[in-house]
Amino acid sequence: MSILDKVPLSAIKRAQANINEAAGLPNAAYADPELFIFERDHVFAPTWAGLEYVSEIPEKGYAKPVDFMGLPLLIVRDKQGQIKVFHNVCSHRGMILVDDEGPIRNLIRCRYHSWSYNLDGELKSTPHIGGVGQNTAEGFSCEGNGLKPVRSAVWMGILFINLDGKAEPFAEYIQPLEERWEQFTGTGALQQVEVAETDSDMQLRIKANWKLAVENYCEAYHLPWVHPGLNSYSPLDQHVNLMVNENMAGQGTLNYTLSEISGHTLPKFAAWPQQRIKEGEYISLFPNLLLGVQVDHVFAIILQPQACDDTIEKLQISYVNKEAIGDTLADCRHAVMASWKIVFEEDIFAVESMQQGRHSPGFDGGVFSPVLDAPSHVFHSWVSRRYEAVLSSINSNVNSNSEAS
Repeated sequence: MSILDKVPLSAIKRAQANINEAAGLPNAAYADPELFIFERDHVFAPTWAGLEYVSEIPEKGYAKPVDFMGLPLLIVRDKQGQIKVFHNVCSHRGMILVDDEGPIRNLIRCRYHSWSYNLDGELKSTPHIGGVGQNTAEGFSCEGNGLKPVRSAVWMGILFINLDGKAEPFAEYIQPLEERWEQFTGTGALQQVEVAETDSDMQLRIKANWKLAVENYCEAYHLPWVHPGLNSYSPLDQHVNLMVNENMAGQGTLNYTLSEISGHTLPKFAAWPQQRIKEGEYISLFPNLLLGVQVDHVFAIILQPQACDDTIEKLQISYVNKEAIGDTLADCRHAVMASWKIVFEEDIFAVESMQQGRHSPGFDGGVFSPVLDAPSHVFHSWVSRRYEAVLSSINSNVNSNSEAS
């Protein structure tokens, strides 16, 4: 069966229609293993995607292997402290280089033939390449045969990658969100937030497609039924839709009062406008980041797709300054983490149940609330356009071959 049989072009394009007439993405886009790889190569690869948090690469000379939708990647912090990403395979015979994270004393060495690379990815040693005792060979140069780099960038403690190397400069990609949130936090503050040793990190695993997590995060429609606690201090009628641009959408609250409810007092962003002190924004940065900003903390969730029906959610909460991450305010941080833990765990049953529903012939995309589902529709449209760009080309080739025969 061809990919066009699984996701006909007409079924994909209907997500781009006006919200009153649009339908969601077809079931196969959530439940087919082949389309999971298709999305890696054609939805994720051409843009910037979240990979990991830089706090997990804690020191110079540290390396961490990461599986990205089936691709073995390697994150390293070089001796100057710079973060770099490479394909985690030896240039010689393609063996995985690093299996376990930890410090690299000198070189990254392949266990197969002992070819070795420095933390800049340069090939430095090729023992016996020219025969026993001959570590060089005529016609072969280490230069140009090092580890294959992956384009990367860091923002708000998040490591981003662009797999195909062709996306716009990262500064252009992130600029709309950065400028939007600096109205709250002040210039440069998002790059200076602090991660605490306690109550900054949490991980969940959901048996659902990554897209369902994005769709769920985009809208507040479900708050009264799925999040009664959250709805008590950030009620549905105080939420607004946020359609920032074609790459990001979500929701905002005009009445975020968690600190009043829990009684915690954390340092606040000094530049936050007093008249907007209770506002917060929760934006999905496509394809796989769920981001939130409040007056006393920010958070990110990196969605790490494992399969078409399996996703890891890695949450990291960052606080305003070093005072906020000290022992004195540990109870305050705990209150923040505890509240978000409840919220994100409450979502699990919903997204997992929707995943199960994607196997039903009685559903194949659904419809949208023209008022409350607008941000989710933006996301469906974004994915749809990326599918369409590839499927249109395949369709044209199929038609050309048919005419030629």
